[in-house]
Amino acid sequence: MDRLIQTLDLTEYIAKFSSFLAREKPLFIPGDTRLHYEKILELSLMEFKEPENTANLDDAIIRLSKQAVLHISEIYEFSKIIRYFTYLKTLKFEKKLGEWLAKIETPEAVLKVSNYFDKNGELKDEIDERLIGIRAAFNTKKAQIDADMKRLIYSKSITPYLVDTQVHFINNQEALLVRGGFNHALKGTVIARSASGYFYVMPANIEKLKKEQSELIDKKEQIVYEYAKQISGVFHKNLLFLKFINTAFDLFDAYSARVLTARSLDYEFVLSDNSDKIILKNFAHPALKNPKSVSVDFSKKVLLITGVNAGGKSMLLKSIIAAAFMAKYLLPMRIDPLNSRIGGFKEFDTIIEDPQNVKNDISTFAGRMLHFSKLFTKKNLLIGIDEIELGTDFEEAASLYGVMIEKLIAQDIKMIITTHHKRLAMILAKNSEVELVAALYDEANSRPKFEFLKGTIGKSYAFETAARYGISQNLVSEAKRLYGEDKENLNEIISKTLNLEVELKERLENTLKKEQKLDSLIDSLRDQKERFEIEQQEIVNRLEREYFKAINEAKRAINLDNTKEKQRALNRANEAKKTIVKPEVATAPELNVGDYVKYGKIKGVVINLSKGDATIQTDAISLRVPIKMLKKSGNPPSAPKKSEVNLKIQKPRSANVVLDLHGMRADEAIDKLDKFISDSLVMGFDEVSVFHGIGTGKLAYAVKNFLREHPSVKEFFDAPPNQGGFGAKIIRL
Repeated sequence: MDRLIQTLDLTEYIAKFSSFLAREKPLFIPGDTRLHYEKILELSLMEFKEPENTANLDDAIIRLSKQAVLHISEIYEFSKIIRYFTYLKTLKFEKKLGEWLAKIETPEAVLKVSNYFDKNGELKDEIDERLIGIRAAFNTKKAQIDADMKRLIYSKSITPYLVDTQVHFINNQEALLVRGGFNHALKGTVIARSASGYFYVMPANIEKLKKEQSELIDKKEQIVYEYAKQISGVFHKNLLFLKFINTAFDLFDAYSARVLTARSLDYEFVLSDNSDKIILKNFAHPALKNPKSVSVDFSKKVLLITGVNAGGKSMLLKSIIAAAFMAKYLLPMRIDPLNSRIGGFKEFDTIIEDPQNVKNDISTFAGRMLHFSKLFTKKNLLIGIDEIELGTDFEEAASLYGVMIEKLIAQDIKMIITTHHKRLAMILAKNSEVELVAALYDEANSRPKFEFLKGTIGKSYAFETAARYGISQNLVSEAKRLYGEDKENLNEIISKTLNLEVELKERLENTLKKEQKLDSLIDSLRDQKERFEIEQQEIVNRLEREYFKAINEAKRAINLDNTKEKQRALNRANEAKKTIVKPEVATAPELNVGDYVKYGKIKGVVINLSKGDATIQTDAISLRVPIKMLKKSGNPPSAPKKSEVNLKIQKPRSANVVLDLHGMRADEAIDKLDKFISDSLVMGFDEVSVFHGIGTGKLAYAVKNFLREHPSVKEFFDAPPNQGGFGAKIIRL
């Protein structure tokens, strides 16, 4: 695994992850991966204190099973674990993590032992009166040593022999630095010589006091051993619990390190599934500084990457395998987790380095063949092969690799291959399980784009790359001549095909946008029509009721015998008729080409007028509608002269350095945030705060993505706990 991590350029990333571990452990977390993923996500929403560095206790557990006496330092390591879980149970975990912690019940005797120690790992004096007495006696001896040393330093009889007036510590023993002849004035033992020939002397009375101190330490160690023996007995009785809690600590430590790594790098988690598909959206390799994120759909068995030199082919290969590797081990990464999908693989492999060296006496091609021969016995493997043509004749290699790759496809092995072999690409292109991807080149600026186009073969741009890296144009021209006009024409065709595909891709994207807009317009018109029909039916129903009422009143008048009553009834019927409000007939507005209009909720501009209809344009889509159904929405402003630039910035009436986005939808929140940043820039603020909450994480993810891409945001990070913690961001403009 170390070789794979190094090959994938993940060494620095794994080192950073390991720095958050309390103790060293494998990357793999045994058990249900989905359950681990859910617990990690739950932990990522909580504020918690990271565990202390802790020693490996596997050997101590084995010795406990044999009723051995543990060293007091080993007992302290167990105590740290017990205390940490006691702390975790005070936090308000819910869901899976809360259920797991709730099941952990620490035996009372073990819990009592965990409180025996101070923060330095020493037994607390208050657990035994003898320890209190020993500490008091020890401190008394120390104070006496300090007083005696000071008295000797300022003694008149010794002063002539003193080199200085300092107390020197030699091997943790107090001594005076004196000249020769000191034995006439000072009784003591020489414990060392200085570089200048002077003597380090421990006075006799100090030596006696140090011996008494040593005896006190021996007594303390005897008491500590008694407690170590007693506690070891308690631990032996609770051995099963200690085994469990030791394993549980490793599990939580693995969760904690992943969450802390994700927070420090602003990364996300992706859970690998049971498929073999790899669909990455906005993934960035952790080794890259200011990376250009990549999106790739690798659903087939083979991804064949061709194209420009130094255009990111190898990094794309490493990125795909790195993403699958990180997902398998639940390591965080920079990615869009909602739109990405990563399958699960039993094993990873790479053929990237040149195997040739003096020691193994093997050629480049032979070394690669040896590696390939081992692949035919494997399944459910993801492998990356960089520069597959390396080391032999490309014509022969193309045929050989073509056959071997076909065989490996049948064995359920998934491959990412980079190559400059046009022949190999053409052979494999016929297979439905092979996806072609070309690294793109910016011909206008003569440099790679670090972008990739799906479904085509790329040109290597060897001549252009050579010129860009300092090879003279004369040499490049001569190389082109030797290469041959026909082959160069073929490269030109490939180049034009790539450019055409890029253009077609852009047009397709624009067409899709128009299609989406058209669907939106159709939905809007359908809703508008339904509302209009409902309104018309309501008007008809109202008129029917009102006319029915007036007609009934008139009929009743005819049947009356009394003339006056008839007249009154007719008057009432006439009044009812007058109160009926008839719908107004819409009049067509006077329109000119260029006027802004509204057709229901749809806004557009008039581009043509006919007898009773107008053609309006909205977002590059033309609609022909009756003029009487349009309303004016104001005339377009007159365009400024080309030589002038009109720029008006209105200062906000009110401004704040805090924005609260709680309860908003992602699109609504981003609009608010965009305006908030613009207003803050106008007001001259250089640091602001945004509260988005934790919730499902969708709003927080949208805010992070927006801030990461905003050109005016210098940096942003999670707020301190007292200012919102992970539910808020501090933004520096």
